[in-house]
Amino acid sequence: MPQYQELPCGGQVLDIDTALKDGILGGAPELGDAAAGDGGKQPVELRKMMDELDAAGDGGGDEAVPAVFICPISLEPMVDPVTLCTGQTYESANISRWLALGHRTCPTTMQELWDVTPIPNTTLRQLIAAWFSRRYTRFKKRSADFHGRAAELVHGLRGTAVPKRQPLKGQARVAALRELRSLAATHQSVTKAIAEAGGVGLLTSLLGPFTSHAVGSEAVAILVSGVPLDADAKAALMQPAKVSLLVDMLNEGAVNTKINCVRLIRILMEEKGFRPDTVASLSLLVGVMRLVRDKRHPDGVAAGLELLNSICAVHKPARSLIVSIGAVPQLVELLPELPTDSVEPALDILDALAAVAEGRTALKDCPRTITNAVRLLMRVSEACTRRALSMLWVVCRMAPEECAPAALDAGLGAKLLLVIQSGCGPELKQQASELLKLCTMNCTSTVFISKCKLTKTIQ
Repeated sequence: MPQYQELPCGGQVLDIDTALKDGILGGAPELGDAAAGDGGKQPVELRKMMDELDAAGDGGGDEAVPAVFICPISLEPMVDPVTLCTGQTYESANISRWLALGHRTCPTTMQELWDVTPIPNTTLRQLIAAWFSRRYTRFKKRSADFHGRAAELVHGLRGTAVPKRQPLKGQARVAALRELRSLAATHQSVTKAIAEAGGVGLLTSLLGPFTSHAVGSEAVAILVSGVPLDADAKAALMQPAKVSLLVDMLNEGAVNTKINCVRLIRILMEEKGFRPDTVASLSLLVGVMRLVRDKRHPDGVAAGLELLNSICAVHKPARSLIVSIGAVPQLVELLPELPTDSVEPALDILDALAAVAEGRTALKDCPRTITNAVRLLMRVSEACTRRALSMLWVVCRMAPEECAPAALDAGLGAKLLLVIQSGCGPELKQQASELLKLCTMNCTSTVFISKCKLTKTIQ
């Protein structure tokens, strides 16, 4: 078939169906697809289609979005393409902003524009709509298949399948849960189908004192995958027997299971009816600290720190328990090796633990507190600098004769002067000034100048 159709008046237009079928703009349609040229007939607007595909991680399916569909300015697919006199095509809103800034050149070629009026590229807009409509149709069909399979698995586990069967047991149950977890992890929209089929109540009922870890780990993984949990579901999950199972899996399960248990406990802590004493468990805290210490799994470190931070915030009596399991020296030792986004939560925890006498003593007794805290000053963020200064203030006030000289040996003096001269907030500068004054009171001027490396500056 020709790629151009003759018009009665003698002209030619590009045949969109043929162009897409022949693959000149992104691959041929597959069997069962809607006609490629049906893009304009889709009930969903083009931008909404793009957004939904992008949110599902299926912007182009198995094939890349054709380069001709991409705006050279935003590097995103175009919705309303317009063409300049140079022949270059852009998204209308992007090129309008370019021209509004007073530019009179083509952004791609830098040629001077002899005509600044963009011309709507109707043909390309139809091609883009047709291509994304085809992808959207396939995406919806696959989603429906996944939703149906998820509902079928839930009904099989509940024993409500048609024809009527007994609920799945043993290895069949584990296999069904594993497939359901895989569907939920791969396709976010499946979580809604799981909830609509009664999956939340089913998964909640599976957790209990006699639940095997094989079943429990799969059920927890599904619950934290984005399945909507209402207040009743969260209340059921907070039952002591279910929390006890979560704690057991946190201590004995695989790494991914531990991470999922921590995330589920944190979700439950956000509920208004959560009882803070639920997390006042030594075995739970020990399990979380083991996860935080395992540097091979950054996701586990981050999840564990977030949970500890939440526990310190909502249940102050738990702070003494956290100190009692040796959390302070362990967290201090980890500080230099933590990823940047985990340093602040770790410092928040240490700051909260310093609010109790045992925590302050543990900070002072830890040989790495001063060195690691000084290293963090002016390194990560202003919030981290504030927390590190608080730690140093605590230990230096407790034993000024011992800790102030040690802090100066670690380079604290120069760091404090840097904080004072920086663009940090006034409160932080005041805190640095007070700590600097405390240090100067516990050593001679000569020693202070030499340890701050200020001798050359003064000379």
